[in-house]
Amino acid sequence: MSAARKPSCSMRSGLTRRGFLGPALATLGCSAALWRPALATRIDDFAMQPEAGWRFFTDGVMGGVSRGQVVFLQDAGAPFARMTGRVSTENRGGFIQMRLDLSASPPSGSTGVRLVARGNDQRYFVHLRTTGTVLPWQYYQAGFEVTSRWSEVKLPFVDFRASGRLLRETLRSGSLTSLAVVAYGRDHDAQVDIREIGFF
Repeated sequence: MSAARKPSCSMRSGLTRRGFLGPALATLGCSAALWRPALATRIDDFAMQPEAGWRFFTDGVMGGVSRGQVVFLQDAGAPFARMTGRVSTENRGGFIQMRLDLSASPPSGSTGVRLVARGNDQRYFVHLRTTGTVLPWQYYQAGFEVTSRWSEVKLPFVDFRASGRLLRETLRSGSLTSLAVVAYGRDHDAQVDIREIGFF
């Protein structure tokens, strides 16, 4: 994987046990490398015991055979999370994910999820769960692409789609309970790095 380049960012607030408010480091298009000021709310930058909050799941909980792991590493002194594995659709499975439970809703005025990511030129997803996603297989989903270079991804809440008819069509951001980065839906090798994640 190529050397890290300065990404734009997402920020972290009092949304987890370790949260705080802070300005975004930058705003960056997915194909650009120029820094521009922005405001955001960071959930995590993986600097303070991320293993205490993030949990790793595979489809093994429902009989699938996908496998993988999450590790917490550093690139030029900057911490990040790396999720790797093999996603298999055998036995009606097909996902691996890293998930963080939220202790509070996004700040008023938030319009989406913001992350800094890189990976193996594959498509990944963010899954959001709310007080209305009471069944294990319910969530709201939006996809994003990664390359070997760090880049900012911004996923507006309006782009998240419900996983089934039992959910309301439109996501209510004020009812969010968890956020997950997911490799999903097809047979493939996964490697996705997350440097920052939060809301904008």
